[in-house]
Amino acid sequence: MKEFKSFYKSVTGNEGGKCHYNTRLDTYGCGCSHDCSYCYAKSLLDFRGLWNAKEPSVADIKKIERKIAKLPQGTIIRLGGMTDCFQPLEEQMQVTKATIEALNRYGIGYLIVTKSDLICEYMHILDKDKAHIQISATWIPCEKAVSTERRIKAIETLYDAGFDVAVRLSPYIPQFVDFERLNSIRCNKIIVEFLRVNHWIKKWLPLDYSDYTIKQSGYEHLPLSKKIEYLSKVTGFDEVSVCDDTDEGYAYFRECVNWNKNDCCNLRKKG
Repeated sequence: MKEFKSFYKSVTGNEGGKCHYNTRLDTYGCGCSHDCSYCYAKSLLDFRGLWNAKEPSVADIKKIERKIAKLPQGTIIRLGGMTDCFQPLEEQMQVTKATIEALNRYGIGYLIVTKSDLICEYMHILDKDKAHIQISATWIPCEKAVSTERRIKAIETLYDAGFDVAVRLSPYIPQFVDFERLNSIRCNKIIVEFLRVNHWIKKWLPLDYSDYTIKQSGYEHLPLSKKIEYLSKVTGFDEVSVCDDTDEGYAYFRECVNWNKNDCCNLRKKG
C-alpha cells in the first residue's frame, strides 16, 4: 500500500476561516472505500487522478506520533477530514487506533467524524475528556458505508456511556431523510451541514439542483430561506448547530440557531 504523506493539514480560506477545528489529521488518504458521491474530498481529488477508493493510502504511525508530540496540550485536532478514519481498512491497519492512543498519551484532544460503527469497538481506549465524536446519520441511497441504523445504534451506545457524541446530519438532503427516525435518536446534540454542490457532485449524485442558487467559493448552495425551512424539520434535539460556510448562512446560524455561538461543533470541553 502507498504511504499517505499529507496526513496533517490546517485548512485556510473561506472554509478554514469559519471552522473552529480546521486542523485535520487523516490516518488514511487519497481514497476512501465509502466513496460517497457527495464527498467534497473526492470531488477535489478524483479528476486529478489522486482518488483510489479501492486502495486508499495509509499514513505512517511513526510520523503521526512525531507530529503529535510537537502539538501543545489543549489542542483539538479533527480525525476524518478528507477520508473516514474508521473506514473498513482500519480493521486491518489500525492506524486510527494507534493515533488515538498517541493523542491520549500526549494530552491532545480529538474530534472524530465518521459514518462507521467500528468506533464502538474502541470505547475502551477513547478518553472521555479528550474524545469528541460526530457520527453521520443520513439515508442517502448511494452510500457504501454501514447502514444508518447501525450508525444510530453506535450514537446511542456512546451517548449512554457518557461520551461527548453528536448526530451529524451531513450532508442534509431533505428528500432522503427519515425524519421520524432522525428525531427519535437518543442523543441530545445534532450538527447539521447542508449539501455543497460542484460540477463533480452534480455528475455523481442524481438530484434536482434547481434550488441551489447561491454561489460562493466554488460551490452552489441552497438559499438561506430554504435552509431555515428545512432546519425546522429537525426537532428531536436539545442542542442544534449548523455548520455553514456561506457568509450569510454562517452569520445567521451563529446568532440565531447555534447552541454555542463560538463553536458550531458545540464540543463539550472539560477543565
